Amino acid sequence: MSDSPRRSWPARLAGWFGADDSWERPRPEVSRADVGWAVGLAVFGLVALELVRSVGVLRETGAPWWVQWVAVLTGGALLVGRRRWPVTVAALAAAHMVVVGVTMPLVMGQFTMQVLYFVALMSGVAWARDRRWMLVVVGVIVVVMFTWIALQFAVGNAAQDYVDDTTAGERYGPLPPIPAAVLLTLVINVVYFGGAVVIGQLQWRSARDRALLERQAATITSQTEELRTRAVTEERLRIARELHDVVAHHVSVIGIQAAAARRVMDRDPEGSRAALAGIEGSSREAVASMRGLLGTLREVERPGAVDDGGRTPQPGLAELPALVEACATPARHVSYDLVEARPGAAGRLGTPIAHSIHRTVQEALTNVEKHSTATRVSVVVRLDDVTGYAEVEVVDDGRPRAGSSGSGLGQLGIRERAASHRGTVELGPRPTGGYRVRARYPWRDAASDVPDSPGGLRLDVPAATTDEAVR
Repeated sequence: MSDSPRRSWPARLAGWFGADDSWERPRPEVSRADVGWAVGLAVFGLVALELVRSVGVLRETGAPWWVQWVAVLTGGALLVGRRRWPVTVAALAAAHMVVVGVTMPLVMGQFTMQVLYFVALMSGVAWARDRRWMLVVVGVIVVVMFTWIALQFAVGNAAQDYVDDTTAGERYGPLPPIPAAVLLTLVINVVYFGGAVVIGQLQWRSARDRALLERQAATITSQTEELRTRAVTEERLRIARELHDVVAHHVSVIGIQAAAARRVMDRDPEGSRAALAGIEGSSREAVASMRGLLGTLREVERPGAVDDGGRTPQPGLAELPALVEACATPARHVSYDLVEARPGAAGRLGTPIAHSIHRTVQEALTNVEKHSTATRVSVVVRLDDVTGYAEVEVVDDGRPRAGSSGSGLGQLGIRERAASHRGTVELGPRPTGGYRVRARYPWRDAASDVPDSPGGLRLDVPAATTDEAVR
């Protein structure tokens, strides 16, 4: 049983008519179509009037012909503003109906005039902006019309006309002539006025529903465009991070090993060859990574393109030992430890998070090479699929190198990668000396590896400190 209070029938009626609806139907200007319809009905009304006059029906009408013409023409003229001023036109049409009905009832009863009054009342309901005021005006019109009909039978000559046309006391059906005439007139007018009101209200509700659908379609289009723009922006950020990581790391390694080769070229040919081999390997890795990014861009430009298998997969945890080994030098020791809560956790980690961990380590080691005096660097990856997190920590014992500075884009990329997985990042100098980069990600299994939706990315990047800006 519902606890909501039952609405009274006036409240239900007002709700059906949209009395409390905030939507307002637009107010159109008077168009050529409005004028055309009004003129057409007026001309048709005059032609019909003269045909009826020729039959002899209007011989008892005392008003001159030109007054009858004025009645028809003014009734048609009202329809010009039926959409622009709907309630006013409906009220004027009702007044016109009463005046013409009292002075020239045969003219008011013509088919064309009845169509004019019906359309005026229907338009008043269909096009009214203020629904409460429309209910008041239409209610007054209906009450006045039925009061007028009742007076015609009570104190007028409507009943006498039926008596004069029938034999007194004679019955032709189940009801006597007078009650049958009253009931027939009542049914006809209920259908006439009720039909005009109901059809007008259905037109108003149909227009409101169309407007709501158009508004929803516009909102969906706007949101779709916003999501598309956001997706393009996020893809650009991802590619920018990849480019930064690839170029910064490999170029840094190439520069360091080229300098080492130059220094030992004369006295240590073997060391020089090893350094050149490192340069060759780094350059190949850089080219392979760049080829992968270019392939991604081509797939964006060619939706549905099939991967030809020529690109290497994105680096993950398996490539970390080689990455750490490449950053080690005689003057700098770099260690790597993988801590798993359960054996095989590394194989169960999702590819996007593994790739983010790899890029985080790569960026941290690049910063050490370019901007730090560190002699010892520790890389630790902790995987806990029991409590549900994956963490990477890179710690060094150095200080910022004099004369070196960075753009800060590398650390911004670390934060953005963590934010894309709803992870957290800690960057900054340690109280005991050195620098720490720590990123923690929520655990995601490879089996349920689904990229985050574009709407899930939240970038909360605070302003970098002085030491962070250096790196």
